[in-house]
Amino acid sequence: MLIILVALGTLLPRPLNPRAEASLGGETAEILLLANPIHTDIALPVDDEVRAAFADLVPGGLPLDMPGVDYLIIGWGGRSFYIETPTWGDIRPLPVFRALTVDRSVLHASVAGPLDLQHPSVRRIAITEERRRRMITEIRGSFLREDGMPIAVPGAAYGLDDAFFEARGAFNALVGCNTWTAAMLRSAGIRTGWWTPMPQLLDLSLHLHHG
Repeated sequence: MLIILVALGTLLPRPLNPRAEASLGGETAEILLLANPIHTDIALPVDDEVRAAFADLVPGGLPLDMPGVDYLIIGWGGRSFYIETPTWGDIRPLPVFRALTVDRSVLHASVAGPLDLQHPSVRRIAITEERRRRMITEIRGSFLREDGMPIAVPGAAYGLDDAFFEARGAFNALVGCNTWTAAMLRSAGIRTGWWTPMPQLLDLSLHLHHG
C-alpha cells in the first residue's frame, strides 16, 4: 500500500491544472534546490531584494549582511532531529523517534559563498522574478513571529553562519522537510508530485512535471 501511495504521490502532479502564466521571457531569476539523502533546502542567490526581505533574520543571529554572502539557504524540519543532528555522526535515538512521530518544527537559515552549481546535489531552477517574489513571501510566512519578528531558537546553531527559528506547523514523517520544500516550489509556479516525502521523489517529480 505504501509503495502505491509513494508512486501516486510522485506521478500525480500538483497542481493538476496549473493556471496559465507568462512564459520565462523577460526578467528571470534562478533558485537552487539542494539535496542530501534525506533532506532538501532552497538556496536563494542574495541580492538587494533578498537582503531586504530577510533582514529581520539578522537580529536572530543570521549574518546575512556579512560581506561575501552569495546565497541564503533555508530549510524546514523537526525541531529535535534538525537542531541536534548537525552531522550523520550526531544521530541519536530520541531525535530519530521524534522525527518519525510528531515534533515541533523549526526553520534553519544559513548563508554561503559560491556554490558548485555542477554538483549532483544541486538543481538549478529558472523562474520569473514575480514567481520568486511569491516564493519569498511564502517562505517568510513559514516563520513563527512575535511582535512581527521571527523567533530565534536561543543557542541553536551549527556554526557562525547559521541560525534556527521557530516555524509554523508540526513536523511528522508524512509532512516533513521535503513536503515543505515542494510547497515552497509550488508557490513559485513549479509543479511537483502530490506527495514527495524524500528528496529522490521530489527530484523525480520535478523531472516528470517541471522539466
